[in-house]
Amino acid sequence: MRSHTRRRELLRTTTAIATVCFSVLAFLSACSSDTGPRSAAAQATVVIIGDSLSTGHGTSPAEAWPNLVENDPGFQQFQATIVNAAHDGSGYVSVGGNGSTFGSQVDTAVTDETRLVLFFGSENDMGTAPGETEAAAARAFASVKSRAPQADILVVGPPSYTSTPEAERLDIRDQDKAAALNAGADFVDPIDLGWIMDDAADLIGPDGDHPSAAGQQYLQAKMEALIGARIQQAGPGHTPLAG
Repeated sequence: MRSHTRRRELLRTTTAIATVCFSVLAFLSACSSDTGPRSAAAQATVVIIGDSLSTGHGTSPAEAWPNLVENDPGFQQFQATIVNAAHDGSGYVSVGGNGSTFGSQVDTAVTDETRLVLFFGSENDMGTAPGETEAAAARAFASVKSRAPQADILVVGPPSYTSTPEAERLDIRDQDKAAALNAGADFVDPIDLGWIMDDAADLIGPDGDHPSAAGQQYLQAKMEALIGARIQQAGPGHTPLAG
């Protein structure tokens, strides 16, 4: 009888030890598996949609502000990769290099891993039919939401190099803004904020239209602040920022 009792006690003890060991192993395994996704989630892909203001036209691709942002040591703390999909001559409506529009740039570059999509411009849409740019912008923003539901959308309107911009430029700015706000995206207005205006002689190159090397560095500072703030504000599992 004592032998049976000892065996039962030994069995209970062994079972208890095994249960504890299994629990510890399961906990360690969970911790180990949790580390991977968090590390991957820390990586952010930022897609730039734009025109010749973002390609380095007039300087070089290496001097273009998206490249300057990505290679700035201060920006590398965000562990972000910048994909520059911009093409000369493009706009929401305007067809640029390689048949590119802002909408086709979205289709080419935005994936479900994209963290932020930044649209910049475009004065190339000046002269389009009333409401045409707003409708095209709305389609581009909808495409982002379809391709990357968790991505934030940041829309930066076309800049002006003078405090008295043309009516057509203001109209495009207003259409971009309306589409952005309707899509729940952030809108930044370089005209209202006075970007470039006070120092256009140094920030714009000899062609009077595209940024000089100093102008690209100026845009780098502006865009880096906008991008960095949005990456910081929303971590893994975030919901897109409202406009």
